[in-house]
This record gives sequence, structure tokens and C-alpha cells, in this order.
Amino acid sequence: MPVNLAQAFIGLSPVVQALLATLFTWGVTALGAAAVFLTKEVSKKLLDSMLAFAGGVMIAASYWSLLAPAIEMSEGKGIPSWIPPAVGFLAGGVFMRAIDMVLPHLHIGLERSDAEGIQTSWRRSTLLVLAITLHNIPEGLAVGVAFGALAYGLPTASLAGAVSLALGIGLQNFPEGFAVSMPLRREGVSPRKCFMMGQMSAVVEPIAGVIGAWAVMIAQPILPYALAFAAGAMIFVVVEEVIPEAQRSGETNITTMAAMLGFTIMMVLDVALG
Repeated sequence: MPVNLAQAFIGLSPVVQALLATLFTWGVTALGAAAVFLTKEVSKKLLDSMLAFAGGVMIAASYWSLLAPAIEMSEGKGIPSWIPPAVGFLAGGVFMRAIDMVLPHLHIGLERSDAEGIQTSWRRSTLLVLAITLHNIPEGLAVGVAFGALAYGLPTASLAGAVSLALGIGLQNFPEGFAVSMPLRREGVSPRKCFMMGQMSAVVEPIAGVIGAWAVMIAQPILPYALAFAAGAMIFVVVEEVIPEAQRSGETNITTMAAMLGFTIMMVLDVALG
């Protein structure tokens, strides 16, 4: 960004920075969803590869941007340094499992009868959007916690690192927006409605981002737990939803390489910028 805009961004409070960063990631989701205005059909291999790529980015972000800083922040606290990240990581997974059990949703490629969560009469299209929305809760939370950590001036929490995380999440949000809007288009839903539903799947990111930043700013002791919590939530989503969806058609070699590419790009972003 231009120097004057970068300086203005640096001068903002971490909560506002988190809000702007997650509005950016929401915007990238909308950009991916906008693909429905260009085409109605898309290769299943391409769709699966994009989902796997997103999963690779999320795995890398979970370690490089969240777990590694959480472990470093836990050192010298009077307890073993592995306790806060371990507790936070497992708590994030349990949290997402609880939401998974309650929120009605339907994974891409499955029948309406395979919907998970509380039984409801909601439309298939709504359930598909809610499945992608589950992906975006931990993503927004991760970005918010990363920016909230800046309030304490810790050496393991840098603005460059938080920005690289937001860029990485934005990068993988494009295929997520694409993945929710295109299946709806194939089912005959109008392009405008597909776009609206696709981009709405990421509306939770700014909300989760602000909550995450605010929570760690008012309670510094929870910071390593919060970072690991966001990591655990993202890993749960990747293992439980993203990778299985990407490999459902049987193209495991292509999707595996796409996931590795996503991991590598996120790792490079974090190491180079963070």
C-alpha cells in the first residue's frame, strides 16, 4: 500500500486494524463468488484443487502465524511452555465441534439428507452457505487475535506477521467464495443470488475478527491460549471439512499437491513478511 496509507494503518488501534483486515478477507471472498457472473460450469478438478489449496494455507497459518507465537509467548510463565498452546489448541477444536453439531449445514457434493447439525427445513442452498460460513469463523478469529496481540509490543507479535496472516487468509478465501457460489449456480440459482449468498458466507469474519482482537486486548494472559485456540479451530475445519470435500471425487494426487502449494505459499508469506 502507499506509504501514507501504511502509516495511517499503523496508527490505528488493533481492533480497527483487525476490522479492516477482515473486511479485506471478506472482500476477497466476494471476488471469488463473483465468478458466477462469468461462467455456469467449472471443472470439478479445479474446484477440488482450489479447496485443497485453501486447506494448505489454513494448515500453514495455524502453525507459522498462531501456534509458533503461542509457544514462544508461553515461555517463562512458571508453567511448562506447552500447556497454553496445547489447552488452547484442543479448546479450539472442541469449540468448532460444538458448533458443527448445532449449526445446520451441508457439505459440498452431498445430498440434502446428509445435512449435519440440528434438523431443519432450510433450503439446500442455505445449508451449503452455512457450511462455508463454518470455515470463516476461525479465520476471522485468527486475524483478530493476531492484530490484538500487537497491543502488548511483544517481539513474537509483529504487524508484518498479522498482515501476512490476513493476506494468506484472503488468498484462500477466493476459492472458498468460488466453492460456495458455483455449486449453487449449477443448481439453477440466479447469478446475482449465487454471488450474494457466496459473499455472505464470509460476513462472520469481521465479527469474529473484532471479537478476537478485543478479547486479547483486555486480557493479556489469555493471548497464547487465544492464538492456539484459533489454530485448533482452523485445523478442525481443515481435517473435518476442507480436505475430505476436496478429495471426495477421488482426485487425491492433484488435491494433495494443491494443498502442499497452499501450505508453501502461506509459509513463505509468513517467514518473508513476519
